[in-house]
Amino acid sequence: MILKMRILVTGGAGFIGSNFILYTLARYPRYKIINLDQLTYAGNLENLKTISRNKNYQFVKGDICDRGLAYRHMSRCDCVVHFAAETHVDRSIKQAGRFVTTNVYGTFALLEAALKNKIKRFVHVSTDEVYGSRQKGFFKESDPLNPSSPYSASKASSDLLARSYFVTHGLPVLITRSSNNFGPRQYPEKVIPLFITNLLEGKKAPLYAKGQNIRDWIFVEDNCRAIDLVLHQGKSGEIYNIAGENYRTNIDLTKTILANMGQPRSMIEYVADRPGHDFRYAIDCSKIRKLGFKPQVAFERALLLTIQWYVQNKTWWKKLKRKS
Repeated sequence: MILKMRILVTGGAGFIGSNFILYTLARYPRYKIINLDQLTYAGNLENLKTISRNKNYQFVKGDICDRGLAYRHMSRCDCVVHFAAETHVDRSIKQAGRFVTTNVYGTFALLEAALKNKIKRFVHVSTDEVYGSRQKGFFKESDPLNPSSPYSASKASSDLLARSYFVTHGLPVLITRSSNNFGPRQYPEKVIPLFITNLLEGKKAPLYAKGQNIRDWIFVEDNCRAIDLVLHQGKSGEIYNIAGENYRTNIDLTKTILANMGQPRSMIEYVADRPGHDFRYAIDCSKIRKLGFKPQVAFERALLLTIQWYVQNKTWWKKLKRKS
């Protein structure tokens, strides 16, 4: 067991990043974390207010594309867990350049800094969307990438770039690709918090097309457990799919949210489908299961916990929706 680790977390004020920091400091109280985040619209320091005075935590406001800044703060760390990214597919359709800059060049800047600092572990956090869609079966880590949106294309590019630094330079890179995350502190543009908060405001849930697209859902705390496992026990140069194995059509997901919130199905508003909308994401997670990973929070309980969090934290999300 490693007693101390110094970790640079990028994008730690965002949804998954903040949950990962909270999880890590709770599990490893002697670890030190530097959180490098530019605080774009999706970054929120309120996510970390409970540990803001923890002597083992430091926040640094900055852009991952700033190579000098990344180098300076990485020089004080052993490992990197790289969450920072533009992530919303709908935004990528209209603002692709921002996604290329942050997700591709930003990852390059971090890899260069990691190489110069001889970082011991570089965990690059990615998504199952890089594989694209498939009607049947499950994608393995060795399958070709076939992204459909500017978002997933930028993440696929950063994955390939990260792995090239392992192959070419021997940088100990590890890549995780998870299915759709949900849970507390998720920015309310994503489908689950959008539907929950809309319903709390008396608004309808806008569902693309007929809602037949299929997604796998994983509770964010379970993804954090998996990333922690990869950080400590994963093999350098390897890719690990992380799945919740909770496959649902979007219409079934929406109906479940409505039922849990005591809302009628008339609160569904069917809207025009988005361009390039992948039909089904599905990944084989047998590789990380061999490391000992298994989701611990059942989907039904996780969804109830998520709804309760948004009910109890209206001030948090109402400010964000007003800005949007």
